[in-house]
Amino acid sequence: MATKLFESLIVGPIHSRRLGSSLGINLLPEHGKICSFDCIYCECGWNKDHEDDRTLPTSRQVEKALTEKAKQLHKDGVRVDSITFSGNGEPTIHPEFAKIVDITLKVRDKYLKEAKVSVLSNASMIWKEDVRKALMKVDNPILKIDSTDESLVRAINRPNARYSLEETIENLKKFDGNFILQTIFFKSETLDSTRKDLAESWRNLVRELKPRQIMMYTLDRDTPAQGLVKASMEEMREIALPLKEEGFCITINGEKA
Repeated sequence: MATKLFESLIVGPIHSRRLGSSLGINLLPEHGKICSFDCIYCECGWNKDHEDDRTLPTSRQVEKALTEKAKQLHKDGVRVDSITFSGNGEPTIHPEFAKIVDITLKVRDKYLKEAKVSVLSNASMIWKEDVRKALMKVDNPILKIDSTDESLVRAINRPNARYSLEETIENLKKFDGNFILQTIFFKSETLDSTRKDLAESWRNLVRELKPRQIMMYTLDRDTPAQGLVKASMEEMREIALPLKEEGFCITINGEKA
């Protein structure tokens, strides 16, 4: 299926179903993809299909491009709800990620004071102290756990670098709940993340980590793997209901549960 790459360092602002008016920062190649995961549902496609460009922007390039864009948006009176690290792969694998977060916060404070700084991350690099501390500085560290079953993580996310679900969970505890947990729900012939036992295990993880917010979502764009099927809103609401009753803040596909 067709997949989508972010073909510039700074993207938007565009409308995000979860973050509103979002100005994107792509710390990965403009014409390639580098990621510690190779998710079967990734809108950017398989890693192997985007290996021609391996060039990462420098912190200086990010600062220049972001400053110019933010200055223009401020001048034009354009509202930005979120400055969002996403792009063609996992942003936290950039060797200057922590430095770039500090740069972004300074630019935001000067030109786009109302904007939150968000990071969409698969949480695979939070075992690194500098990455973890940088994520703790931003307004919205949005960290992914797609399953509490290690074998399903291997099947869904296909990590290709150091990764341990148990270690990731232990490092998420260090955030003391000050993060947003993101989880996708979908089905295929071989897996169903809405299955009752998996849903209950996921709820127990939420209870253990106590994230300040939970983002549940399903497929929205074309996927590299064939035969994936969206979870319905009804299925996701049913999974969320016990947590909602316990007082957790939950959004489903950007809508409050």
